[in-house]
Amino acid sequence: MTPPQILSPLQALLLSVVQGVTEFLPVSSSGHLILVPYFLKWPDQGLAFDIATHVGTLLAILVYFRWDVRDLLIGFFTGQPRSADGDYRPRHLAWMIVLATIPAGIAGLLFKDWVETQARSALLVAGTTIFYGLLLGLADRIGRHEKTVGEIGWQAALVIGLAQALAIVPGTSRSGITITAALLLGLARPAAARFSFLLGIPVFSLAAAKQALDLYQTGLPRAEILPMLIGLVGSAVVGYAVIAWLLQWLRTRSLTVFMVYRLLLGAVILATIFWRG
Repeated sequence: MTPPQILSPLQALLLSVVQGVTEFLPVSSSGHLILVPYFLKWPDQGLAFDIATHVGTLLAILVYFRWDVRDLLIGFFTGQPRSADGDYRPRHLAWMIVLATIPAGIAGLLFKDWVETQARSALLVAGTTIFYGLLLGLADRIGRHEKTVGEIGWQAALVIGLAQALAIVPGTSRSGITITAALLLGLARPAAARFSFLLGIPVFSLAAAKQALDLYQTGLPRAEILPMLIGLVGSAVVGYAVIAWLLQWLRTRSLTVFMVYRLLLGAVILATIFWRG
C-alpha cells in the first residue's frame, strides 16, 4: 500500500475538527475522514492519522465521563453497590461494556486488511450512510425511550455489541449504530448515547494499542508527528464539546435531524460520483 502523503498543519487541523464532530454525532467519522480528502482532492491521510484522532476522541470521553469511569473501575474491583448518581451498579455495567466490546474486537481482527484496502470507497460510504440513516430514524420513531443504562442486561449488551461490530465498515457510524440498537431495545435517547460513548472507551483503546504496535514495527516518519499531534489535540477538544452538546440535545429533541443529514449527504455523494463519471 502506498504510504500516505504528509498532511499540512491546516489539513490536519481540519480533519481533527471533522473527527471530533462526527465521532460522537451519529453520522460516521470514518466516512467523513474518507470523504473530506475525496471532495477536496487531498491524498488519503492514512490510518495512522485516523488513529491519532481516535486517541483524541478517547481522551474526550475519558475527561467528560471521568466520574463514570471512576465508578466503573472502583465498582468493578470493590463491588460498590451504586454509581455516584445512582443510575447503575458499576460492576454490572462494567461487565456489560466488556461483553459488548468482544464482537467489535473479533470483527477488527478478522476484517482489518479488508477495511484498510477495499472499504474506503466513496460509493460504499454513500450506501452505508443512507441505509443506516434510515435505520436510525426508524429506531428513534418506534423505540420506547424508557430504560436507563442500569437496565442493560447481557442480551441487550450483546445485541449492541454485535451492532458495534458493523461499524468497521466506513459510513456506518459507531455511535450511530450503537445508539440505533439501544433505542430499538427501549433505552431513552440520553441513556443510549451515554452507553454508546462509554462503550467507545475499550474500542478506541484497543484500536490505538494495535496501531501503536504497527507503527513501532514499521516506523513513523518524523514529518508525521506534527500532523498527528494536531489531530489528537483538535479532536479531543472538539469531541468534548460535541459530547456535551449532544447529550443536552437528546434530553428534549429527537434524532431526526441526523437521519435527514445522512440522507442528504448520501445523495450528494452519489450525485458527485456519477457526475465525475
